[in-house]
Formats: sequence, C-alpha cells, structure tokens
Amino acid sequence: MSPKPLVLVDGSSYLYRAFHVPQLQELSTAKGESTGAVLGVVNMLYKLLDEVAPERMAVVFDAPGKTFRNDLYTEYKAHRPPMPDELRAQIAPLLEAIEAMGIPLLRIEGVEADDVIGTLAREASAAGEEIVISTGDKDFAQLVDERVTLVNTMDNTTLDRAGVQKKFGVTPEQIIDYLALVGDTSDNIPGVPGVGPKTAAKWLEQFGDIDTLKGHASEVSGKIGERLRESLAVLDLSKQLATIRCDLTLPLRAADLALRAPDKDRLSKLFERLEFSRLLRRVSGDAPTQTAPAAGVATVAPTPAPASMPASGSYETVLTDAALERWCERLAGAPLVALDTETTSLAYMEAELVGISLAVTVGEAAYIPLSHRYPGAPDQLNRERVLERLKPWLESAAPKVGHHLKYDAHIFENHGVNLGGIEHDTMLESYVLNSTATRHDMDSVAALYLGVATIKYEEVVGKGAKQITFDQVDLDTATRYAAEDADVTLRLHEKLWPQLQADAGLKTIYTDIERPLIRVLERMEYTGVRVDGQLLRQQSQELATKMAATEQTAYAAAGGPFNLGSPKQLQEVLYERLQLPVLGKTPTGQPSTAEEVLEQLAETYDLPRLVLEYRGLSKLKSTYTDKLPGEIDPNTGRIHTSYHQAVAATGRLSSSDPNLQNIPIRTQEGRRIRQAFVAPPGYKLLAADYSQIELRIMAHLSGDEGLLAAFAAEQDIHRATAAEVFGMALDAVTTEQRRSAKAINFGLIYGMSAFGLARQLGIERGAAQNYVNRYFERYPGVKRYMEETRAAAHRDGFVSTVFGRRLYLPEINAKNPARRQYAERSAINAPMQGTAADIIKRAMLGVAAWLQQNFSEARLIMQVHDELVVEVPESYADDVGAGVVRIMEAAATLRVPLRVDRGLGANWDEAH
Repeated sequence: MSPKPLVLVDGSSYLYRAFHVPQLQELSTAKGESTGAVLGVVNMLYKLLDEVAPERMAVVFDAPGKTFRNDLYTEYKAHRPPMPDELRAQIAPLLEAIEAMGIPLLRIEGVEADDVIGTLAREASAAGEEIVISTGDKDFAQLVDERVTLVNTMDNTTLDRAGVQKKFGVTPEQIIDYLALVGDTSDNIPGVPGVGPKTAAKWLEQFGDIDTLKGHASEVSGKIGERLRESLAVLDLSKQLATIRCDLTLPLRAADLALRAPDKDRLSKLFERLEFSRLLRRVSGDAPTQTAPAAGVATVAPTPAPASMPASGSYETVLTDAALERWCERLAGAPLVALDTETTSLAYMEAELVGISLAVTVGEAAYIPLSHRYPGAPDQLNRERVLERLKPWLESAAPKVGHHLKYDAHIFENHGVNLGGIEHDTMLESYVLNSTATRHDMDSVAALYLGVATIKYEEVVGKGAKQITFDQVDLDTATRYAAEDADVTLRLHEKLWPQLQADAGLKTIYTDIERPLIRVLERMEYTGVRVDGQLLRQQSQELATKMAATEQTAYAAAGGPFNLGSPKQLQEVLYERLQLPVLGKTPTGQPSTAEEVLEQLAETYDLPRLVLEYRGLSKLKSTYTDKLPGEIDPNTGRIHTSYHQAVAATGRLSSSDPNLQNIPIRTQEGRRIRQAFVAPPGYKLLAADYSQIELRIMAHLSGDEGLLAAFAAEQDIHRATAAEVFGMALDAVTTEQRRSAKAINFGLIYGMSAFGLARQLGIERGAAQNYVNRYFERYPGVKRYMEETRAAAHRDGFVSTVFGRRLYLPEINAKNPARRQYAERSAINAPMQGTAADIIKRAMLGVAAWLQQNFSEARLIMQVHDELVVEVPESYADDVGAGVVRIMEAAATLRVPLRVDRGLGANWDEAH
C-alpha cells in the first residue's frame, strides 16, 4: 500500500471548465488551431503532479455512446447541447498529451467516468489507501469519506467530510438524496420542482433520508408540499440517476494505475506544434517544474524570465541567545534585510506574534520561533526579550523589505514596536509593475517572476475545520515555511526592483505614492472609526419590519406567498403565474430574474419593484446592520478595516473586513447606516470629497475646449453639457435635461452605448443616439481622445494615468468581440479612474503629513472612493477643514482646477 494518495481526475470536468475560462478561449496557434482547453487541462494536471507528487494516478473521461442511465431514463442528458466544434477539435491533442505525460487514461464504454472513478475510489479506500478525486462536479461529494477527499484545481478548494457538510448542509451519505431532491437541469434529472439546495438540506436534516421524507410527505405544508407529493413517483428514479456506481467490473484495478515516465520526445513535438512555449521549456528541462497558471498569463510588458534558483535554501532555526546575537550582528551590517512575521491570526488587531523570519542574502535565512505551543515543542527564546533586543534595529531607518509589510507593521505595533525603515515591499513592486499580470500574494508572484513553487500556507496549517493556528506548527515545518518567505522576498526584490527602476514613471508611482502610503494606511487602520453598535441593531429591527411589510405586499401582488429569495420560485411566479414578458434569459435558456431584468420589469409591474425593494433591504440588513456591530473591536469600540493597495487594477484602494467602500449613500436607509459612524465626545467628523473628479480628468486628458471652458468658469458641468447638447441657454435647462446630461457625461466615460443610455433615461434608442451625436459635436476633443486612446491601447497593450501608472489590457486585441470591446471601454475609462486613484493617494500623503505636523490630535480615519474622512477636535475643526481642502485641491495640477466639497458633523451622514 502506497503512503501517497491515489489521484483520480475527472477529465470531463477539467475539459469543460478549462474551455470556459475567458483567458483561454481565444488561444490558438498561428495556423488557427484552438488550444486553450488543452493548455488549461495540461497545466492543471502538472499542478496536481507538482503539489501531490502521486505514484498512481488516472485521468478518466466519458466514452462515446449511451450508458445504463440512458436505459433507465431516455431523457437523461437529452437536452445537453452538442459539444462545440472548437472544443471537439481539441480532444485528440489533449488525449495525446495525457498519454505522453505518462498518466493512465481511462475511457470505458457503457459507463460514465463518474462510475469508473467511484469504483476505483471505493476499491482503494477498502484497501486502506488515501484517495484524492480532482473535480469541480458536486456529484462526487457522495464519495467523500475518511479516506476520500475532493480537490478542485481551478480554485484550489478542498472538500473533506466537514467541507461537504459546510458547503451543502448535509453529510456525504445524504448527498445522493440531496441531488435527487434538487434535480439537475444539465443532466435532466427530474428532482422536485421548486426545491432548491436550502429546502433539500432542511428536509434531510429533519427527516434524514428520502425514504423517511416520503413517509411523512403529507406533513409538508404549502405549495412546496404539493409538489413533493406530486413528485414521489419520480424520486426513486432521480435517486438512481444521481447515484455514482461503485461496483463496476473494470478491466483494471487501482493498483494498475502507476505513473509512467513521460515521453519527452512526443511531448516536445506536441507542445511545439501547439505553441506551448512554457510547457516546452518544462519538458526540455530549461525551466523548473512550476506550472503556468491554469488560466494562462496574457502577454504583459515586464516579461518574467524562467528562473533556475531552487525553491529553498539554507534555513536556520534560532533557539539560542548565541544564534540570535550572530544574526543581530548580520543585521547591523546588511544593506537590506527581508523581514516577515508569523502570527496567530490574519486579523491584525487580534494577532499575536509567533515568530520572526529574516534574510540578508539570497538562499540563506533564519526563523526565530517565539511562541509555538504544541505538545513537545522545544524551548524557545522569550518573546519579550527577543523584541527588546531587536527593537533598536526594528525601529531604526535600517532598510527593510517585506511582502505586505503593512501587516507586519501592525503585528509589531501590537507588541510595542514601531517598525521603521520600510524601504521596499515586493507586493507593491509586483502591483506597480503590472497590476493585471497575476494576483500579488507571494505564492503567485514567486511563481510568475521566479518560477518557484513556494510552500503554501494551507500545506502548513491545513484547511477548513482541521486548520490549526501557526503556533501549533512544528518548528521544522515552520522554519521551512517562514524562512522561505523571507528568502523569496529578497529574491523577488532583486528581480522586480531593477525592472521598476528602468521605467521612470513606474518608479515614481512606487517610490512617491505606493511605498509611503503603507505607513498612512497602517495608521488609519490602527486608529479605526468609532461606530454606534446599538444604533445599528435598532436599524436592523426596523429593516426587518420593513422587509416583512414588503414581503406581504409582494405576496398580494403575486397572488400568494413564495420565497422572495429563491430565483427559481420567483421565475415561476413572474413568468408562469403572472405571465410577465421575458426580457432576458440565463445561459441555460431559462427566463432571467437578474437585477437588471427586474429593473426593466419594475418600470411597468409592481412585483419586480417590490422584489428589488426587498432585496435592497435584505442586503442592507445582512451586510451592514446585522454584521457591523460584530466587527466592533471590544477593546477600542471601533471598526478596523483593512485597506488593500494591490487589488484593483486601476490603482484604487479597496477595503475588507468590513468593506467600507460600498456603504450606500443614495437611499435613505443607506444614509442612516452612515449615521452610526460617529465622532467621539469633543470631536467632529470632517468629510472632504472631490467634486466630479473623473470629468475634470477627462477635460484635462482630452483638452476639449468646451469642457475646459465650463470648468474654468466654475459652471455646473451637467447643466453646461445640457445647454450644449440641447442647444439652449444655461438658465433655461430643466431638471430633467440636467439629469439626462449627467447620464451622458458619466455614461460616456464608462463606455456606455446609446442602447444603455436609452435604457437608463427611459427613451427611444434613436433619441439616445441623437444625444450622443450632439454631445460629440459639441465636445469634439472628447471623441478625439477616445479614438486616440483606443488606437494607442491596441498598439501598446496598455494605457497610462497622468502620473505614469500603467494598466495592461491583455484582451485589447482578442478575437472575441465582446471581450475586445470591454477592453476598449476599459482603455478609455482606466486613465481617468487610475488618475483619480493617484490623486486621492497623493492627497492622503499630504493630509496625513500636514496633520501630524500641525494638528496631531486630528486623524485621518477613512478613505472611500474620492472622499477622505478626518476625526478632528471641535475646537479647530474649521482650520483643519480649510487645510484639508487646500491640500486635496493641490494634489495635482491639471488643465482645470480640482474642487473639493467639505462637510462637518457628529456622524458621517451629517458630514457628507
């Protein structure tokens, strides 16, 4: 029996999921041969081989022809569309690649791949072996047991018994009954009409299984009970169709699935024909065994070269005073030190320091464990004594580099250390170099730029219910992981920093904006914002009352009760019971209940309007009034969000835990939530918001004389646009005409078409097109800017902000028109969004420095889109307000003046 798991791959799941990855769909050879699905599947297989290193493995596909399920039910899978030609053409090269890789390939006639996998898994499990089934198909959850685990290579998720229970609300043993109740439209398994996952899970929790449920069917009330009773005759069939057979007689056994040596010559010829250059390097031995991302990496400007350095080096566990002193001496003489921390939590306000890792030269690093507490853990150096010894260096200006150093700064602050010398951050180096090339976590960046497969955090602490905290990790494993982080950080800096230095614009974005912003954001996060939890709880009760009233009104409009949160039930009520017109369909051809469709229907019918109103109230309650009180730190009475610098492609900041960027302002209920963000006694909240900043940036970039003149004259730009478009005097413009002009102004910079404008304004498409035409006639510079920007994006593959930040557009020359047009719209909008992001960041730096020097009790506490919020003592609130406006308006010199609106109040709503 092998100690390594048997790996069984659901080939069909891999194939279809890879085929539908947008980045892969347009891949083809110079001769026009589609290759995206082949590349996606092969990359996922290599990823499995690299991460699991199995000795036995098989890729299982459905064989052509019918199976026993077609005999059970002639309609089984009858409605599935035929395989697209561009996918069918990739089957042969994919099968050839799998065989050449040395992986057993199974296609057994008369049975489905699911049943082959099920039979092999049960055989191996009975023999006491561990089995990994790699799939994205929920049906396989029925096979999970103590030895069988599901792995989804597309999103790196794992399902064990606890994971199945968490995801589906039922145990693996109940999955078959769950599937039988819910049904499956793609396989045409009947199920019970109207029963979704929640209802199925609730029934199975109550009754245990389908047989018991059938015996108590008369007890299930309402419309859903009627449907259950009407479906009793087909439930047994649904269950048979959903059951994966595990008792097949196969021509081979699990023991026969040993991996073979890859046929490198055959693979090289195939990869060369398919133009898989990175995989060709892997086969030829010119690159490390780190796979390319499953979705592929589009062409980017800073081309990552394949690296030859190993993924690990010489790593030391520091357990004695002598070893610590030796490393302190090395720190004192090092020109740059890579620094990282290991902690008990990702939540920075509650995390405790577990260990510190350091690297001063590539390939050599140390881990200083400070509080590992697992049974049998060796003695470690005292945490307080180590921090006291390192504090002078940590707080000094000695240059340090890290990956996401803002988090490490928080951790040291929790222990009384003010981290200094933040010289470089490789997360931000990667982000500034190319925001769209990859995610900017260390694992992704190391894979892309170094070709290194780093040890993943989940490999060390586990996943899901079995995950442990880092203080429970054994020291050998902790050292390999933590010291590698410091080592890889140093390697990444040596790779990325020269590329940034080679471009003056990108270097300035990094050194003058992103890097100094680390400290500003860390202070904002640590300060937090004061929130009235009791007021939010009161609002939750009021929202619940409104939801209940809206629900009853919706029932009346629908002719009876139904679950407003169920798309399936809503679909039935709207289109079957009320016979409303179908204005949109789902990808499977069903009438859509998406928000944009409901918004169109709501213009004429009551029920869609009520459903939208209910959804809005429900979202406010669940996302904000219910959740935010639990986010209040018990020690500070404040909410401490996390601001992310390296997420949004355009340079904008985002926030999470909680997200403060999306708290509504346009509705009364949303503004009431802002009333719970309050100033402490003796203080006020100052809100300063850029006015129409993206339109001002458009005027600057386009140089349009009409826009420049309107802003220079301090005119209401929407009223001025209305006067131009409708050919009238400014004072003759009506409120409705100004609204239309505002929709045009903002719509065009976001790439809105005449069709979209018509929908937004509720007018005919021809009239909307006339508005657009007249707009461009009056503002020809805007049209010229758009045309020139599109052309430059097609030529260069990127666009730039005023300050030199770049946004790469990998799909700007895509064959697919929809993706190409989306990239073109992004090309027009990104310079405005990106420049606005640069300006607000420059303003934050200026405001923070000015406050610290002149009004140290006033503190920057929030950044939301184009707005800054400052907590300021009442006694000098006006002076601070005037200074903040002055600094924000001077954050950039454009062809038009920047303008900032400010307000002051006891809470955020009053201030805004």
